Amino acid sequence: MRTRDFSFLVATTASIVVACMLTVSCTATVQAADQLRGRDVTSEQTLHPPAVPLVTHDPYFSVWSFSDRLAEDWPRHWTGSTQALCSMVRVDGRPFRLMSLGPKQAPAAEQLSLRVLPTRTVYEFEAGGVRIVLTFTTPLLPHNLDLLARPVTYLTWTARSIDGGEHEVTVYYDNSAELVVNAARQKVTWSRPEVEGLAIMRIGSQEQPVLAKEGDNLRIDWGWLYVAAPKINGLQTAIVRDAEARQGFVESGRLPVRDDGRKPRPANDDWPVCACTFELGRVGEKAVSTWLMLAYDDIYSIQYFGKNLCPWWRRGGLEAEGLLRIAADQYADLSKRSAEFDAELMADLRRVGGPKYADLCALAYRQAVAAHKLAAGPAGRPMLFSKECFSNGCIATVDVAYPTSPIFMLLSNDLLKASVEPVFRYADSPQWKFDFAPHDLGRYPKANGQRYGGGGDEFQMPVEECGNMLIMTAVISQIDGNTCYAKRHWPLLAGWAAYLKTKGLDPENQLCTDDFSGHLAHNTNLSLKAILALGAYAKMCAMAGRQSEAETYRRTAEDFAEEWIKMADDGDHYRLAFDKPGTWSQKYNLVWDKLLGLGLFPPEVACKEIAFYKTRLNRFGLPLDNRSQYTKTDWEVWTATLAESRRDFDALMEPVYAFVSHTPQRVPLSDWYWTQNAERIRFQARPVIGGVFIKMLADPDMWTKWSGRR
Repeated sequence: MRTRDFSFLVATTASIVVACMLTVSCTATVQAADQLRGRDVTSEQTLHPPAVPLVTHDPYFSVWSFSDRLAEDWPRHWTGSTQALCSMVRVDGRPFRLMSLGPKQAPAAEQLSLRVLPTRTVYEFEAGGVRIVLTFTTPLLPHNLDLLARPVTYLTWTARSIDGGEHEVTVYYDNSAELVVNAARQKVTWSRPEVEGLAIMRIGSQEQPVLAKEGDNLRIDWGWLYVAAPKINGLQTAIVRDAEARQGFVESGRLPVRDDGRKPRPANDDWPVCACTFELGRVGEKAVSTWLMLAYDDIYSIQYFGKNLCPWWRRGGLEAEGLLRIAADQYADLSKRSAEFDAELMADLRRVGGPKYADLCALAYRQAVAAHKLAAGPAGRPMLFSKECFSNGCIATVDVAYPTSPIFMLLSNDLLKASVEPVFRYADSPQWKFDFAPHDLGRYPKANGQRYGGGGDEFQMPVEECGNMLIMTAVISQIDGNTCYAKRHWPLLAGWAAYLKTKGLDPENQLCTDDFSGHLAHNTNLSLKAILALGAYAKMCAMAGRQSEAETYRRTAEDFAEEWIKMADDGDHYRLAFDKPGTWSQKYNLVWDKLLGLGLFPPEVACKEIAFYKTRLNRFGLPLDNRSQYTKTDWEVWTATLAESRRDFDALMEPVYAFVSHTPQRVPLSDWYWTQNAERIRFQARPVIGGVFIKMLADPDMWTKWSGRR
C-alpha cells in the first residue's frame, strides 16, 4: 500500500517572514537539509538537484522526482501531487525496484548515479550482477517547433551484465490514472486504440471537462494519456489494478492476460494502471535495450478570448494515433539528436560559465520550456503561453516572459516571438483600454483578458510592462537582423515608447515585477528598464529607417542616463530609490545596455555596482535589495552577468549554486528564496528560471551560433 500525497503548503509571504524570525541557526538548517538530501548518492552533477525532471512538456503534463533516489518516493506533478510511475526489473527471477515506493517485496536496486541534461535524465542502477540504465528523453529541440510541441517522452531501459555471467532480465513499467485527473476521486476509463506495430493503452477521465477550470494548483482532467510500446516478442501489456499488476510481476514476471473491465471508476478505486513488461532474455556483457512512449493528447490546450486553441502539433489535423506512429518511427533518430544537442549545449555552457553554471542551465531547461504551452493561434500563428506557477496562476504574464526570455533569445527566436504574440494581439484589441502594455491575459489556461489586480488602474505595471515588451521586441529584431516582426506592431511599440518618454525616468508610485514589498515610487532599477527600453526603441527605429525618430529617442535615452547617474548616486553604489539615500538594490535591468550594445551608461556604473554587491553577499545569495534578505534566482544571474571578469561572475554565482544544492524543499527550482538559509518562498517550477541562460548572451559568438540555428 503506497503512501498518499503530502499536504502541499503554499506559504504566504507574511507567514514566511514570521517563520524567519524564529531563532533557528542557518548552520543547523543547512545541516538538516544535507541529511534530508542524501549526500551519499554518487553523481556526475556538480549541483545537487532539488527535484529531477522526468516527463516535462507543459504545465499539465509535467512529472518529477522529488527525491535523490528514484525508488524512495512516488513521482509527482510539479505541484506536489502524486502521479505514480513505477518501474522494476527481475534479474534471474529476483525483483528489484527502480522507480516508486512499492511493492515492498521488491528491494530497491542500488542507484549508482543520476545525470540531468537539457533533454534527458539518466539514472544508473545495479541489481543482481546487472547494470541498468533508465533514461527519460524529452526531445525538446528548440529549433523545430513541431518537435518541441510534440507531447511524447521516451523511457529507455538498457541492461548489461557486469559480473561476466549471463542473466535473465525482465523490465516492468506502469503508471497510475492520477496523470489524467485533478483529484484522485474523479472517474476514469480506458481503451486500446489500434496502430500497426504498436501496443497502445489509452486512459482518461470519464467527464472530459475540456478547459473547464482555471487557476494555479491544478492538474489536467481532460484529454487522453497514451502508453505505447513497439510490438515485439516478450512484450505484455495490461490495464488492471496496481496491486494485481505489480504483485504479478514480483511473483512470476507476468501480467494478467485480460484488462480490468470495471470501468469507469475513480482513479483511487483499486488504482487502475497501464502496465507493460519486456522480456530481454539472457543478457550478457553486450547491452540490451527496450523502450516505450508516454504521450498526452489534450485535444484543446488554451482558451484565447473565447476560442479554444488546439496544441501546435494538432494544427494540421494530426491525431494522437498518427502522432504515436511518427514518434515511434523517429525514436532512434531523436534519441541520437537529443544526446548530441545535450553534449554540444553543455560543452558551450561550461565554456562560458563553468561546470556549475552548465548544470544550473540543464536543470532550468526543461522546467522553463514545460511551464509553457505552444498552441495554434489565430491565422495559424504559433502562440506560446506561460503559466505563472505557484504565484497566481496567470497566463502569458509579460513580466514572466521578460525574465524567461533569455532561453528563447539564445535558442529559438520563433519561440520568443510566439511568447509576445498573444500580448500584442490583446493590446491591439478593443478589450485593452490603456495606453501602456498589459500585465497578463488571464489565468491559465484561459487567456480571456487581464486578471491581475482585477485589471484596474491600481495594480497595473505600466513602466514595467512597456519596458519589457520594447526590450524583447528589440532583441527579436537584433536576432532577425531586420524589423519585419516589429513593424507588424509598430503603433503599439511607438505608443509604449512615448509613455516611457513621459513616465520612465522617475517612475511614479507603481508596481514592478519585484512587488513583494508593494508599490515603490522613484525606483531606480525600474527607471533603468525604461531608459534602456527607450534606447532599444531608438535602435529599432534606426533599423527600420525611421532616422529622425531614432535620433530623438536616442537623445532622450542618453539624457535620461546622465540624469539617472546623478540622481541614483550613493557614493560606492546606486540607490534603491532616487529619494532614499543609504539604500541599494540589484540593478539587473542594466544588463541590456551590454547585451544590446546600447552604450548608454559608462562601464564604471556596472563596475561600481558589482564591487558593492560582493560586500553584501549572504551564504546563499545576494538579497534583491536592502529591504529584506530574500532574493530572486533569475535576477541574481542577470546581475552576475554585469560582471566584466569571470572571477566576479563566479563570486556572485557561487552562493546561487549553494542554494540549488542545499535548499531543503524538494521541488522544481524556486526563483524566490531566503539568502540566509536557502529556504524557498512559495514559488516553484516557474518559467522565469529560463533567465539563467542570460550569461550565454553576453558571449557574442555563442549567441550568434545558437540563435542562428534553424
